Amino acid sequence: MSKAKILVVDDEPNNQRILTYTLNKAGYESTSVADGENTLRWLEVNTPDLAILDVSMPGMDGITLLQHIRAMPQYAHLPVIILTGSGDDDERIRAEKVGIQGFLTKPASSKTVLEVVASLLPSP
Repeated sequence: MSKAKILVVDDEPNNQRILTYTLNKAGYESTSVADGENTLRWLEVNTPDLAILDVSMPGMDGITLLQHIRAMPQYAHLPVIILTGSGDDDERIRAEKVGIQGFLTKPASSKTVLEVVASLLPSP
């Protein structure tokens, strides 16, 4: 059985490293991208099983990126977890309207991230 593929989108290199390390160590295959535009290009040629999107990024924020992702028919039902540094209720409501399966506030522990991922994907 192939490993579930997880896309991590975060403009902070340290967050990318921590998340991809945690996910890879847990048996998933993860890839990180730093911004919305490159994510949309990446999605044209790759198919993740789940995406973890940071909200606050330069250029296109994570919720706007999610709107673009949802507009792509092949990703209409892609499980998405939103990561935010603010935990703002308005942010959460905006994200839920677009369609998310998880909402985590930074700093989220590795254990918490893996629990939410495991609830959305088969075990590695």
